[in-house]
Amino acid sequence: MRVLVAPLAVLLGVAALSAPAQAQAPAVRITKIFYDSPGSPDNGANSSVNGEYIQIKNVSRKAVSLNGWTVQDETKRSDHVYTFTAFTLKPGKTVTLRSGKGKNTATTRYWQRSGQGTFTYIWNQTSDTGYLRNAAGKLVDSCSYNSSRDDYVVC
Repeated sequence: MRVLVAPLAVLLGVAALSAPAQAQAPAVRITKIFYDSPGSPDNGANSSVNGEYIQIKNVSRKAVSLNGWTVQDETKRSDHVYTFTAFTLKPGKTVTLRSGKGKNTATTRYWQRSGQGTFTYIWNQTSDTGYLRNAAGKLVDSCSYNSSRDDYVVC
């Protein structure tokens, strides 16, 4: 019996060592995109533009500096890229990035978009993808949706 247990333990140990590593989830991720704001489409009123937003959460135990990180949608247009400046996301906290104008706080940032009518909006009302990239331009997370029935997607 001992002869069988020892080889079995060795085999189990080897199997445990050779098991593939799981892909590590990003420490900062997109958790929600609210793409069909109340009142849209309209002329791009600030209250309606601010009704659309993307939420980003730090799921790690360490603060993460988002300085230089970007958020953008599928269009890849330069005016559809938001760049964080001097902002740190604390552990377990969420920041909401609203498309319109407003005063930045510790929990809410503003894209500061206005004056383009319906083109003021970032997120398409039926399908789009949000991309989160770090300061080096590496894709950290993305979230897509394809629905005209819903107003938001939980990522």
